[in-house]
Amino acid sequence: MSSHFGVQEDEESGDSGEFVRSTDKHEREFLEKADEELEKVNTFYAAQEAELLGRGEAIIDQLRILADVKRILADHAATRRARRTLSAVAPSSPALSGSGLATPQSMSDGSVELQQAQMTEGAAVADEVMAALERNGVSFVGLPGKKDSKAGRLQLPATVRIDIPASNPGRAALKVWEELVNVLRKDGADPAAAFVHRKKVQHAEKNIRDAFMALYRGLELLKKFSSLNVKAFTKILKKFVKVSGQQQATDLFSQKVKGSSFSTSDKVLQLSDEVESLFLKHFAGNDKMVAMKYLNPKQPKSTHMITFLVGLFTGTFVSLFIIYTIMAHASGIFASVGDTAYHEVVYHVFSIFALISLHCFLYGCNLFMWKSTRINQNFIFDFVPNTALTHRDAFLMSAFIMCTVVTVLVINLFLINAGVPYTNAVPGALIVLSAGLLFCPFNVFYRSTRYCFMRIMRKIVFSPFYKVVMADFFMADQLTSQIPLLRHTEFVACYFMAGSFRAYPYETCTKNQQYKHLAYVISFLPYYWRAMQCLRRYLEEHDVNQLANAGKYVSAMVAAAVRLQYKATPTPFWVWMVLITSTGTTVYQLYWDFVKDWGFFTPKSKNLWLRDDLILKNKFTYYVSMMLNLVLRLSWTKSVMKISITKNETRLLDFSRASLEIIRRGHWNFYRLENEHLNNVGKFRAVKTVPLPFCELETD
Repeated sequence: MSSHFGVQEDEESGDSGEFVRSTDKHEREFLEKADEELEKVNTFYAAQEAELLGRGEAIIDQLRILADVKRILADHAATRRARRTLSAVAPSSPALSGSGLATPQSMSDGSVELQQAQMTEGAAVADEVMAALERNGVSFVGLPGKKDSKAGRLQLPATVRIDIPASNPGRAALKVWEELVNVLRKDGADPAAAFVHRKKVQHAEKNIRDAFMALYRGLELLKKFSSLNVKAFTKILKKFVKVSGQQQATDLFSQKVKGSSFSTSDKVLQLSDEVESLFLKHFAGNDKMVAMKYLNPKQPKSTHMITFLVGLFTGTFVSLFIIYTIMAHASGIFASVGDTAYHEVVYHVFSIFALISLHCFLYGCNLFMWKSTRINQNFIFDFVPNTALTHRDAFLMSAFIMCTVVTVLVINLFLINAGVPYTNAVPGALIVLSAGLLFCPFNVFYRSTRYCFMRIMRKIVFSPFYKVVMADFFMADQLTSQIPLLRHTEFVACYFMAGSFRAYPYETCTKNQQYKHLAYVISFLPYYWRAMQCLRRYLEEHDVNQLANAGKYVSAMVAAAVRLQYKATPTPFWVWMVLITSTGTTVYQLYWDFVKDWGFFTPKSKNLWLRDDLILKNKFTYYVSMMLNLVLRLSWTKSVMKISITKNETRLLDFSRASLEIIRRGHWNFYRLENEHLNNVGKFRAVKTVPLPFCELETD
């Protein structure tokens, strides 16, 4: 009797059908294929190992330069303090903060002797720093330390600098100041000025620390790659022996695997230990727990408490919403003769929090899907794993927001029925408390996430002055779908800041001309910010696609302006203008969604109208998503439809349109990150590349 993997040598068993021993030809094909795969693994490992070793050598040399520069500056700062203590003749003159180098302004103050002393000190610092740089491999275009025979000053080469990328306004201003001083140097100013100072050293130290963290992450991934492949080949060979019975051939191939470079090389282990030791000494104060918190951050395990709170707040929200509906119906406050001011306030306040809650809920769905499909959103967004939100956290935020806002509405309606004055101030108090929670400095309610959100919003508002990364333009794209939210926020701010809830009717804001002008600005701002980000990326990357992307947002601004004008003067001419501009913008946006953001319509793709690599198994899902995105992009057609409905029905329709746009955006988010993830995988990007401050460092 033969088993499925059994081998029968008796010729009588040869007619037993599928339970036949593999032929030598098939065994050779298997071993040849395994050998090809082994060669691929070896080649990839060798290339990655060489890259990481070279990167590690460069970063370690940078750390040596940094240590030398810090020591030199500290020594000269101590010398300067001692001189000031002993000096009783001439008053001290301010120097460039923390550097020991005189500024151009200080050269015009004080005595000639003090100026000569400062120049001598600046030249000494420059000599020592240049010597430290040269010891660690920095090469200069000019002749370092050359003296000007006329002025007796040290001529520093223009290439001597700590290169800090101008990724924010502060660094950009620092770079402008440095360039200005370089110009002054050409005119005979002090050559030691603006060479190094404390701020630049701090930036350099942070960059080197981040480079160590990225390097350590890459080394850990390469170690996992090695161990997983050794384990995989071992299991494959065990299975091969069971099927073929070729123990000798298997042993030979197993020895080849064990002798391969990815299995025997210990260079990665040695470099990993060295990186850990250096980071522990220079950046963690010899505290191993602190070092590993940075080098190998872990996402905290989610507890059942979060799941319990999600259910609790969701159930409370549903119960309170039913109570509110019954109270509103009993009091008749939403009848046609009801309190119009109350309608306006409740509609805008509820819409603000409902739209935020819906966006949080959909972001939680995105996080759940990204986790299920192994899309590394933390790497793509450059989030720290131990503080990044999980899908349960996003669901908790969504449920908590809706529970809170409905609780406030119930209390507000109860006070109105009780005849309490100024009851509309209650929703205003909710707005103030929400803003206070957002800016709260205490470590409550996801402080790291709140601060990260505020940092990204700051970078968006000042888009041209900050370097744009994935998280920045991803958040700016979310804002383009939250224009109704910004409009609601505008009304609420006007209503409560103007004191309308106490003395003036709500029409004070809606009919004010300045309010209308501000509404135009708010409708354009998200598109303007996003266009500025595209222009900033074009200036840095010189990618023409960024200009085309900026054109998409400019066309959206034009279409929004035409729709606003049509709303003010609904003539046939403006109807046609709305149709032309909005249709053109929609086609532009759909092309960019499908081709650029999602990567679909790849020529000669094996998946019709899609791309070659798909994460979701069911291709039909992608086609449905494309149709859904197309339909929801056409929601602007409501603006040219003349529908006779009541005021409350108009509010409900506008809220539904805003909600559908957020749903479209949440749907867009998944495919955008799927395409980004596949691009990273295709280019073997698993760790970020941190620019090194001493850019002229050369390693063997």
